[in-house]
Amino acid sequence: MPVFLHVLGLAVFAQGTSEFMLSGLVPGIARDLSVPVAAAASLTSAYAAGMVAGAPLMAAWSARWPRRRALAGFLAAFVVVHVAGAVTHDFAVLFATRIVAAVVNAGFLAVALSVATSLVTPEKQARAMAVLLSGITLACVVGVPAGALLGERAGWRAAFWAVAALCLPALALVHRSAPADPAGRARVRVRREIGVLRARPVRSALALAAVVNGATFATFACLAVVATDTARLPEAAVPGLLAAFGVGAFAGVAVTGRTGGGVDGAGRPRRGLVLAAAALPAGWAALALAGTAAVPLFALATVQGALSFGVGTAVVNRVLRVASDAPALGGSFATAALNTGAVAGPLLAGAATAATGDQRAAAWISAALAAAGLALTAAARRTASAGPPRG
Repeated sequence: MPVFLHVLGLAVFAQGTSEFMLSGLVPGIARDLSVPVAAAASLTSAYAAGMVAGAPLMAAWSARWPRRRALAGFLAAFVVVHVAGAVTHDFAVLFATRIVAAVVNAGFLAVALSVATSLVTPEKQARAMAVLLSGITLACVVGVPAGALLGERAGWRAAFWAVAALCLPALALVHRSAPADPAGRARVRVRREIGVLRARPVRSALALAAVVNGATFATFACLAVVATDTARLPEAAVPGLLAAFGVGAFAGVAVTGRTGGGVDGAGRPRRGLVLAAAALPAGWAALALAGTAAVPLFALATVQGALSFGVGTAVVNRVLRVASDAPALGGSFATAALNTGAVAGPLLAGAATAATGDQRAAAWISAALAAAGLALTAAARRTASAGPPRG
C-alpha cells in the first residue's frame, strides 16, 4: 500500500476522534458555557448534519482543484475551526465551528476516498479503502476514550486543542507528499457526475449504506445507557464496552479489506457480503434479548462492531464501484449516505426508547434497519445473477 494512504488514515483518525468525542464532553461544555445539557448535546447532531450537507457540496466545489490543494485546504480549515472552538466562550460560536468542521471534514473524506482508489490497481482498492477507514475505527478504539479522559482531567477545551495538534503532522505530510494530479487529468463534469445518482445500482448502494450505518449508530449511540441502565454495569465499565465495539470494528474493516471488499469488479455483492448482512439483524436482535448481562453484552458488542463496520466498508467499496462514472463525486455520495444513516438511526432509536421506556428498543431498531439492508443486498445479488456470469 502507498505510504500516502496511511497519511490520509492519520487525518481521518483525527477527524473521526473529533466527530465522536463530543459524547463524552457534553457535561463539561454545558457547565462551562452555562447552557442546558440538551443544547450541548445538539453539537453532535450539528456535526452529523454538516457531514450530510457538506460531502456533495464540498466535493462539487473542489472538484476542479488540484488534489493536494483540496486535501490541504480542507485539513487546514479543520485545524482553524478547532482552535476557534477551543478558545470561544460563546456557545453560538462553538455551534458554528462544529458545523464548519463537519463540512470541511466531509469535503476532505470525499476527496480522500477518490484519491485512495486512484493510487492503487482495481484489485487492491478494497485494501486501500480499509486502510483509510481504519482511521475511523481507531478513533472509536483509541481517540474517543482518550478524548473523554483528557476532557475529564483537563477540560473539554484540551480535547479540542489535542485534535488540532493531531491534525498538524497529517497536514504537513499532505502538503509535502500528496501525489500530483496525473498529466492530462480529465476535466470534472459535475452535472454529469451528479446524474450518475439516477442509476438504479447507485441508488441501491447508497440506500444500503444509509440503512447499515443507521443500524450501527442507532445502538452505538445508546450503548452506554444500555450498559448502565439495562445491564446494571458501573459507569467505569462503559469505556471498556465502547472499546470492545471499536476493536470489533477495526477487525471487521481489516478482514473486509483483505478478502476483496465484499464485491466483485462491477460492484456486485459476493456471497460473503450477503452472509454478513444476514448475520447483522440476528446479532442486533440477540443483543436486545441477551444484553442484560455483562458477558453477552461485551461479546455481542464486539461481534456487531466487526459485522457493522465490515459490511459498511464493503458497501462503501460497492458505491465507488457502481459510481465509477463519477470518480470525483463518488466518495461524496458514499459519505453523505453514511452520515444520513448516522443521523436517522439515533433519532429512530431515541423515539423508540422514549415510547417504550426500554433502552433495548434501540437494538430492535438496529435489527429492523439491518433487515432492510439484507433485503437490499439480496435484491442486488439477484439482479446481478440475472446478468452476465460473474466468474
